[in-house]
Amino acid sequence: MLSSKSRLFTKQFSSQAKRLQSILVIAEHDNKKLLPITQNAITAAKKLGGEITVLVAGVQCKPASDALAKASGISKILVAENEAFKGFTAESLAPLIVDVQKKSNFTHIVSGASAFGKALLPRVAAKLDVSPVSDVIGIESPDTYIRSIYAGNAIQTVTAKDPIKIISVRGTNFEADNLEGGSTTQETVSADSSKSDLTEFISQELSKSDRPELTSAKVVVSGGRGLKSGDNFKLLYDLADKLNAAVGASRAAVDAGFVANDLQVGQTGKIVAPDLYIAVGISGAIQHLAGMKDSKTIVAINKDPEAPIFQVADYGLVADLFKAVPELTQKL
Repeated sequence: MLSSKSRLFTKQFSSQAKRLQSILVIAEHDNKKLLPITQNAITAAKKLGGEITVLVAGVQCKPASDALAKASGISKILVAENEAFKGFTAESLAPLIVDVQKKSNFTHIVSGASAFGKALLPRVAAKLDVSPVSDVIGIESPDTYIRSIYAGNAIQTVTAKDPIKIISVRGTNFEADNLEGGSTTQETVSADSSKSDLTEFISQELSKSDRPELTSAKVVVSGGRGLKSGDNFKLLYDLADKLNAAVGASRAAVDAGFVANDLQVGQTGKIVAPDLYIAVGISGAIQHLAGMKDSKTIVAINKDPEAPIFQVADYGLVADLFKAVPELTQKL
């Protein structure tokens, strides 16, 4: 049994260790505004304890860094502007992060587990010769993290022993920081080493929609192979318009060519956790469930009473979706 002196020493040592932590958060943004997952990553960083620095790299990205300056609990904002960051390629950003790390010796580097973070952090980890920990859903201590494996069927607790911990966090498992109550100083950092001869950003085509963004929407209506064609997704668009919802799809629907892959929800698509998730004509494969089972309320509409989706649904309707969805839309 520990004596009172031992307990006091342990408590003081733990507090001192927390103060010694220093975290670099990589901001994800479009130069004009922060993407929501950055706010989730900041919340995760605060759970690690210690001083938090946020890196904003882009082209004319001051609006994004100004939004971050309002957040409380952030010690410093580093701003790097260079034409090389057009397109936010991992090849251009990784050298910058490595340079910043070598100058400041952060104990942790944190990013969201988005397509951006998944492309960037493994490259940074390789350059720093450490092992990244991906898709973290919980933080127990500065070096111990919880992550899901096997498409969410198992939970793994990992202790990282590398001197630099590089982690990507699943945004749906951390509350978004409200970016209020602070006034953080901004510091410009050099980005001269970020020009890559291997990769050049040419252009991108972004799909535009008046509906909410899929990963941040409070209501999501998703369709699967049961819709039979892309034209039938109009049933879901009409329903989504009534609910001010985003529209998603299963991998089967995307692979069948019904909708574009930016609507895919699942382990290899987007992870969502809205207040309400309506699954229409989706059987409920493990791959899909991994991307939406953390939703607060799940409603399933499927004519097959044995469909796996009903095992995770809060409300299930065994019915022909071509009759049920128009009726639901009409009543709304």
